Amino acid sequence: MSSPAPKRVTLPRSERAVPANASSVGPTDPKQVISVSVIVKRKNPLDLHALGGQIVSREDFDAQFAADPASFDALRTFAHDHGLTVDEAASSLARRTLVLRGPAAAMEKAFGVQLHDYKDAKTKRRFHCFSGQVSLPETHAPFVEAVLGLDARPIARAHFRFLRNLKKKKKPKATAQPAPFNPPQVAALYNFPTDVNGAGQTIGIIELGGGYTTSDISTYFGGLGIKPPTVVAVSVDGGSNSPGDPNGADGEVALDIQVAGSIAPDAKIAVYFAPNTDQGFIDAITTAVHDTKNNPSVISISWGGPESSWAQSSVTALDDACQSAAALGVTITVASGDSGSSDGVSGGGNHVDFPASSPHVLACGGTELIGSGSTITAETVWNDGTQGGATGGGYSTLFPLPTWQTGAGISGSGRGVPDVAGDAAPESGYNILVDGQQEVVGGTSAVAPLWAALVALINQQKGSPVGLVNPTLYADGNDFHDITQGNNGAYKAATGWDACTGLGSPNGQALATALSAK
Repeated sequence: MSSPAPKRVTLPRSERAVPANASSVGPTDPKQVISVSVIVKRKNPLDLHALGGQIVSREDFDAQFAADPASFDALRTFAHDHGLTVDEAASSLARRTLVLRGPAAAMEKAFGVQLHDYKDAKTKRRFHCFSGQVSLPETHAPFVEAVLGLDARPIARAHFRFLRNLKKKKKPKATAQPAPFNPPQVAALYNFPTDVNGAGQTIGIIELGGGYTTSDISTYFGGLGIKPPTVVAVSVDGGSNSPGDPNGADGEVALDIQVAGSIAPDAKIAVYFAPNTDQGFIDAITTAVHDTKNNPSVISISWGGPESSWAQSSVTALDDACQSAAALGVTITVASGDSGSSDGVSGGGNHVDFPASSPHVLACGGTELIGSGSTITAETVWNDGTQGGATGGGYSTLFPLPTWQTGAGISGSGRGVPDVAGDAAPESGYNILVDGQQEVVGGTSAVAPLWAALVALINQQKGSPVGLVNPTLYADGNDFHDITQGNNGAYKAATGWDACTGLGSPNGQALATALSAK
């Protein structure tokens, strides 16, 4: 007589709603092979506050905060019992990720869901997903934090804007007019350290689409008189360096590489390409954080989506990945969004972008910058209106106010976004090369690699990684150009921190001094 099947329980925070702005195509083909990433809980809780800013070695991290091999073994048995295979090469105890593959019908039975196919109204992309909650046998559920890949809806958008698409604002003739910059000119205006070049550092860049060409890199850096940096592409979950759409994500990839690479030209640049799903996004971050081959000391992310569009379990898994980065001394810089205080959410209300709202990243807002040489003439909040774009910012509904923000005069109980800012307006944007075409590009997408390059320079100057910089930055708010003019919709710039530009734009050398003393 066979023993009864163990009772099943729902996985906390795994609930998904039917996707908006998509049409149902029908049930997913039961024979379609699907890959899922099972995010396994840590051996021990990771308490960054208890670490007190101490950076943990990879060996100590693996010993204390990776997944327990016994948990992996139990879930391997679960997979085999349900007709699923384990991709051991793609799995990792440090990343706490066990990758399972199998037909949709087996996935449905294993995780208690019904998969349906949908077509996105805008992109026409077809994807599978489910509504409801994931369930697991009560014998295995305690090991699992999230199951990613059963829902493949697009989760993020790139936060960049082409100047050519902007309907220019009318400015009084008497005022200074903005003009585009080469990235090193912006670094000079922000007083970035000039005695370092990023040597010995790797800047990681997360991309959820698009690609770059080596000819663009050679041509662009040659035109600036800079030796092209070493750029490597890393495939995650089948993502790849796939250039070919100059009006799409290629612009994001070019912006990230060319801004970071021209400011820290001797740094290596590792670009992690992944599908635009929560599984791809989170796997890309964990892959970068735990990449012992390229070993990035800072990671730039220019993609995100409104907090309200994310499943809670995915938010937890991604934020946990950022906590791991902080423990290992890896700084993560994230664009705060290009749709103002609403973050592009229809129906009104104020929203912030995730992962910028994670308290374990440096959230980067946007300004409009006017100046020349090393002199800033004017700097205001970037806001080109509803259609033209504006810096994201506001207050999180998912994360409470971090302790290091309590003295910043932030109203409300939610984590304030952004932390810092930098040049983002398309009219004062960046001259870049996209698929052989000269473009001027702005958006908070440019600010994340700008700050990532600054962190790489400071890491080189200090001789060790600065890690999670937020507590130090808020402790000394004098290392910034305070932005006091402009708004992003619901929020206005003000003296000190504000929900448009955070603490302000960088005084690079002053920040280097403060962080080197950390």
